[in-house]
Amino acid sequence: MSILSLFGGGRAKAPEYPSDTLTARDGTQFTIRFFSHASLAVSVGEKYLYVDPVSGHAAYASLPKADVLLITHSHYDHLDRAAAEELLTPDTEILCDRTSAEMFEMNCHTMRPGSVATPCDWLKVEAVAAYNTTPDRRQFHPRDREDCGYVLTIGGTRIYIAGDTEPTPELRALRDIDIAFLPVNQPYTMTVEQAVEAVKALQPAIFYPYHYGQVEERTDIDRLVRELDGITEVRIRPME
Repeated sequence: MSILSLFGGGRAKAPEYPSDTLTARDGTQFTIRFFSHASLAVSVGEKYLYVDPVSGHAAYASLPKADVLLITHSHYDHLDRAAAEELLTPDTEILCDRTSAEMFEMNCHTMRPGSVATPCDWLKVEAVAAYNTTPDRRQFHPRDREDCGYVLTIGGTRIYIAGDTEPTPELRALRDIDIAFLPVNQPYTMTVEQAVEAVKALQPAIFYPYHYGQVEERTDIDRLVRELDGITEVRIRPME
């Protein structure tokens, strides 16, 4: 069923970071680079999009500058002004939730759940609500703060980067997701059971667990892979 082809390897500009190069529905090749935790990059040719860059996760000053910068929400492990400033140029398009927008001096596309933006001709971005639903976890990511996940459309392929969330009605309503990044760490985001539930709802061709580690309770990634065997392709990359 896969509409994606893995070619492997990263571009020469950032050889030190693990990467997957894939082919979108229309034949466009794009590369996903994995830094750590919730920090990653997507590139199309010489165009670069960074998601939630955080100092210490990558040597951002030595990487290509950002054409697009996405911030899901204002927590320290997602919004780091120092890391962002190493990537920004006067032409960088910044898309972020409304709380994070208050922390940038540059103009931003303020994204709220349901917002749609086309910051450049190769990218469409749809904001999806990201919040906790379990009563004793709602204080971590309250719904009314309007944190965001994003669906990126590149060459017709839809990539869902969920941000910090549990399975929500908005997540379950998403359709035609080809690649999904879902957070799996406790007590702040999804349990293994919830991640399995979310993957079954989304039915992506490829699932990347991310945003795990860096907390006391370790995520049972092996169990996650086992429970999704035969349901989707689970790719484990060094995001812990």
